[in-house]
Amino acid sequence: MQAKYKPKILVVNDDTASLFALSGLLTTWADENQCSVVTAKSGEDALRHVLQDDFAVILLDVNMPGMDGFETAEAIHNRARSSSIPIIFITAFLADDLNKLRAYQQGAVDYLFTPIIPQVLQAKVSVFVTLAKKNLELKAQAEALSLRTADLQAANDKLQREIKERKIAVEQNEAKDKFLAMLGHELRNPLSAITSAASIIGFPGAKADSVERAKKILSRQSHHLTRIVDDLLDLGRVMSGKIVLDKTAVNLGEVILSCLDSLRASRPVDSYQWTIDPIDTWVDADPTRAEQIITNLLDNAIKYTPAGGSISIKKTLADGKVSLMITDSGIGISKDLLPRIFNVFVQGEHSLDRAKGGLGIGLALVRQLVELHGGDIHAHSEGENLGSTFAIVLPQAAAIQPSPDQPEVRKMATSQKLLLIEDNEDAREMTTQLLKEHGFQVLEAATGAEGIILAKEEKPGIALIDIGLPCMDGYEVARRLRADKDTSSMYLIALTGYGLREDHVLTAEAGFDSHFVKPLKLQQLILAIETFQVA
Repeated sequence: MQAKYKPKILVVNDDTASLFALSGLLTTWADENQCSVVTAKSGEDALRHVLQDDFAVILLDVNMPGMDGFETAEAIHNRARSSSIPIIFITAFLADDLNKLRAYQQGAVDYLFTPIIPQVLQAKVSVFVTLAKKNLELKAQAEALSLRTADLQAANDKLQREIKERKIAVEQNEAKDKFLAMLGHELRNPLSAITSAASIIGFPGAKADSVERAKKILSRQSHHLTRIVDDLLDLGRVMSGKIVLDKTAVNLGEVILSCLDSLRASRPVDSYQWTIDPIDTWVDADPTRAEQIITNLLDNAIKYTPAGGSISIKKTLADGKVSLMITDSGIGISKDLLPRIFNVFVQGEHSLDRAKGGLGIGLALVRQLVELHGGDIHAHSEGENLGSTFAIVLPQAAAIQPSPDQPEVRKMATSQKLLLIEDNEDAREMTTQLLKEHGFQVLEAATGAEGIILAKEEKPGIALIDIGLPCMDGYEVARRLRADKDTSSMYLIALTGYGLREDHVLTAEAGFDSHFVKPLKLQQLILAIETFQVA
């Protein structure tokens, strides 16, 4: 038995000699039986001990001044914690039946008379000490069991967490594998079409109509590839909090029409029955992101609606919010899929033919962008083959009235000299050919140092500079051109694959006038140059 579970015996007697004799009879025996003896000289003293410790048994003198044995026993047993402590009354006087009855009423388990036979006393005390030891052992076992149970519960909780984490990891790994397979499929399809179209265009005996169709395919599939890459990059940026909105009043009606025009390059837009609410509605949004939201929703409706089906676009206003609902008559959404429709990489049934295409990130990106605007998005469908409705809610904005005094944009002068600094040989060659077709005199440089030399010698009015140049990056090229009086007034355009707000800040700080994200959009370049020339 451990010391913390050692039973205690309380001996109470106001007579010092009697107290010494009783405790003496028990001390040696107590040491041998792994228990201890505590003494008290009065009822009050006994109560103080009972408040501090638990006892296996109490030997209580009946005749004590002040608080006698009966009163002490009553006080002890009136306290919940000590109510079950067995009490053996001890007296030197013969007790009549009434006194014995009173003793038993106070919870006494026995009545002894002095002089006491040691063996009898030890035998009676031994019963209660043994019982106390058993109780203490049970208590210790219960505590150990409780600790073990707690350990097992903690181990079980840890195991359940690990199982859950492993399940999530497996699901994520499966989603990653499916995504990579989808990405490979989605990239190979347009790349295959582009390669074939390029071969037809380069074939000496190709007919004119075949060449024309190949050119359209090149344009359409290049546009499709650009959208895939943009969606991938933007989803990662949004989810990591790296996109900052540049909000202004945006005409939702104009955005819808613009998106439909853009989709015509890669989707059979005109194969559907369209119902479009003609009301101009203005929202507080980032124009680029608003177009991205609408394009993805329209693309989703077209993708999952058979040709000849109907697609309607309706706008409503309420409480400073604009609701846009796009409803189609397509394949609908199953009840199992509907709660997960805005999760990343989620689509309908996966099949080997991948007829519908897509990476399963469009709707996830839409939700992220809508919520970034402080809006909300919902999807509804009655089930498979019953069509679907996607509704977005965005903050309303006051309409912008067109200014009657806007200056006329002067057409670009022919033979405008332009310096192109691009280290990728194929990109430099194709961009040069494109610029030359539109009337530019193009100076080419593969490095920043070469570009600076050409700029000082030829003094072009415009420089189109790739940021990711080797040795000397585009930022440093811009800073050096600005620092030189011979080239300080050039119109500098940054060409980069990065389009975040901080990227625009970096190019502006380096001295660039404009910031273009690859791939270069020629109309964007021409408009920027025209605006620069007017200014």
